[in-house]
Amino acid sequence: MAAAAPLPPAARAPPGGVAGRATAAAPGGAAPGAARAEGAEGLFVVLGAGLAAASHPLLYVKLLVQVGHEPLPPTVGRNVLGRKVLYLPGFFTYARHIVEVDGKRGLFRGLTPRLISSTLSTITRGSVKKAFPLEDMEHVSNKDDVKTSLRKVVKETSHEMMMQCVSRVVSHPLHVISMRCMVQFVGREVKYSGVFGAIGRIFKEEGILGFFVGLVPHILGDVIFLWCCNLLAHFINTYAVDDNFSQASVIRSYTKFVMGIAVSMLTYPFLLVGDLMAVNNCGLRAGLPPYAPAFTSWIHCWRYLSAQGQLFRGSSLLFRRAPMPAACFPID
Repeated sequence: MAAAAPLPPAARAPPGGVAGRATAAAPGGAAPGAARAEGAEGLFVVLGAGLAAASHPLLYVKLLVQVGHEPLPPTVGRNVLGRKVLYLPGFFTYARHIVEVDGKRGLFRGLTPRLISSTLSTITRGSVKKAFPLEDMEHVSNKDDVKTSLRKVVKETSHEMMMQCVSRVVSHPLHVISMRCMVQFVGREVKYSGVFGAIGRIFKEEGILGFFVGLVPHILGDVIFLWCCNLLAHFINTYAVDDNFSQASVIRSYTKFVMGIAVSMLTYPFLLVGDLMAVNNCGLRAGLPPYAPAFTSWIHCWRYLSAQGQLFRGSSLLFRRAPMPAACFPID
C-alpha cells in the first residue's frame, strides 16, 4: 500500500499579549490558525480516502497477481521485435474476470479496512508532526553551501522518516486485514467477513503479533525509499543541474518526482514480501501451497522469491510476459 502525503505545516497564531493586541478567536474558542490546520487535516483525510477508493481495484488485482493467482490462460502476442510470446492477462482483463465472478462490487473487496488504514495513517502523520515539530524548517536554497544543504536534507528526511514509520505501525493492522479480505477471492472463503470479526479472529488465532506480520519489510522499504529518493534528488540538483541553464528551476522541481518513480522500482520487492507475509499461512488458500510454502520469516520469503526469479512479480499489470512453463511458481 502507498504512503499518505505529508500534511502542510500548521499555521501559527500570533503570540497573545504583544503590544496589547489579543489573538482573535475562531467560533468555538479555537484560534484561526488551529481551525485552518484542522480543516486542512480533514481535507487530507478526505482526499486520501478518495484516492484509496479510486485506486482500490488496481491494488486488488495487483495483490492477486502477487500471490500467484492466475485464473485466466495466457494469450499469444508479439513483442517489440515481432516475435510471438505469451502474455498473461493485464489489469483490465483481470478486472473483468473479477466482475464476472463477484459483480462490480467485487472490485472493492477489502476496501473498508483499507480506508480505515489510510485514515489512520493520515491522522497519525499529522499528530506526530504536531507533537514533534521540525523547528526552524529551512528549505534547501541555491545559496547554501554543500554542507548546509546536505544537513537540511538529512534533517528533513529524518523527520519525514519518523512520521512515516509511526504511521505505518499504527495503520498496519488494518492493512493486514484488508490484504486477507482481498485474497479470499482465490479460495472463495469468508473467514474474514468484517473488520471487527477479522480483528477478533486474528487475535484469537495469532495473538497481537498477527496484526504486524509483514511490517518489517514494509518499514524497510519506506525508509530506503525516503533516503534514496531525497538524497539522489539533492545530489542531482546540486551537482548535475547547471544554474546557468535557463530551465534549471523547472528541472529541479521535477527531480524528486522522477527519482521517486525510479526508487519505487528498487524498493518494490519489500512491498511484495510484506504483502505476501500478511497473507501467508493464515488459513486462506492464497497463503498455502501450491501458491507458497509456509514462510518462517520475511527473509525466508525473500530468498524463496529470489530463487524463483519472482521478486518483481506484480510490478507491472499492463504487459505481463508469461513465465515458462506456468504462470504460478511451484513449490520446491
